[in-house]
Amino acid sequence: MSETTDAQERSASDGNPGQGGSAGGRGGRRLGRRALLTGGVAAGLAGVGYAAWDDLERLWWRLPGVDRPREEGAVDYPGARWAAASPANWRRADRPYDYTVDRVVIHVVQGSFSDALAAFQNPGHRAAAHYVVRRDGVIAQTVRELDVAFHAGNRAYNERSVGIEHEGFVDRPSSFTDRMYRASARLTARICERYGFPADREHLVNHSEVPGTDHTDPGPHWDWDRYLRLVRAAMADRERSSR
Repeated sequence: MSETTDAQERSASDGNPGQGGSAGGRGGRRLGRRALLTGGVAAGLAGVGYAAWDDLERLWWRLPGVDRPREEGAVDYPGARWAAASPANWRRADRPYDYTVDRVVIHVVQGSFSDALAAFQNPGHRAAAHYVVRRDGVIAQTVRELDVAFHAGNRAYNERSVGIEHEGFVDRPSSFTDRMYRASARLTARICERYGFPADREHLVNHSEVPGTDHTDPGPHWDWDRYLRLVRAAMADRERSSR
């Protein structure tokens, strides 16, 4: 399960973002809208260097009148049910405008679907993933994708990724049902399409592969070959249906 404290998330290094780009998405940052909104402030920062610009861009939405509209209970994935995580378990952001999203992190709960939702709603847990997938394919969204969920145990990965929890246990192959795989794969396909990154093992990763983590999920029984086939098939189906 996702497990990192708010203090860890805030104090962890912004470095070590892994392959494929920086944690803050500096190579793909979208400046136009924010440059217009913050132009007056930016004039006073011309001589203070990149770090100040970086902080300004990540905080642009805090300026009066530029907060991104949010609808209570809205979900990013059609068919998902909303089950809000405690605000202590995520950080408000405006991804992908302030952080490029280029990863999906696969987790296993080490418990039930309801266990995960209860943990994420508990402010003392200090962690949450964006989604939880049940054995029968039901999906709950607990954090909006535009926000940074504390799920990976690494600040850089929290900022760049969407976290998906799966009901079950790493040492029980029976946890990973066909309906779970298919539902999760369709969800991941939509995430890949939305943010424009490929469905491969560089961009879809185990929680255990996140730098600095001590977790083992999703474990040896998670079938990556099968999962990648399902994700790519879902992407191909959507492409065909859009023609």
